Amino acid sequence: MLVVEDDAKLSRFLVRVLVEEGFAADSCETGADAFAQASAGIYDLIILDWMLPDVDGLSVCRRLRQGGLSTPILMLTARGEVRERVLGLETGADDYLVKPFEVEELVARMRSLVRRATGFAKLSVGPLEVDRLGREVRLRGQTLDLTTREYALLVDLVHHAEKVVTRAELLARVWGTTFDPGSNLVEVHVSRLRDKLGDSASMIETVRGAGYRLTSTPVTR
Repeated sequence: MLVVEDDAKLSRFLVRVLVEEGFAADSCETGADAFAQASAGIYDLIILDWMLPDVDGLSVCRRLRQGGLSTPILMLTARGEVRERVLGLETGADDYLVKPFEVEELVARMRSLVRRATGFAKLSVGPLEVDRLGREVRLRGQTLDLTTREYALLVDLVHHAEKVVTRAELLARVWGTTFDPGSNLVEVHVSRLRDKLGDSASMIETVRGAGYRLTSTPVTR
């Protein structure tokens, strides 16, 4: 997910909500950054604030649609008039949520939008299958009992399967922080995931000096 919001407090809150719902989330504060990041086409949903410091969200939305991006866009704004909502939808937003909003409604609207994203519902890597709408992880058909943070961490690794994911990237996307206290937070959670993967624990590889990589086939030793 991509959160585009210049209110730092609200942005952190939204990222936290997304992580608690089991999603990986990036964030940015300006329209320029939003366009650059969203154009990569790697997101399942963009949560876009109407009012940004450099350019308004409508312009960002319009430019993304003109560029052919089909990623669902949920627009957030304090503007609640009907004509404003219509304008947002006509510009290319898929849905519209007025501030202040209830978390339950945000999550419901978000899930409704992402159901339309191709390939969103389920992801598979080797014997591992993630049902992101049902928030379930199955290994060879058996459901794994994961905590919210373990689930978010595994989803991030699955989403970037066969690629090296750095410790800093995991801290930012799963824990919503760029501050590295020098703790073994990531390592502890990776260790717990491996324990729950059992005989398939080697699917999560440690790439020395770089980070972690989820592979489709457990390493045979």
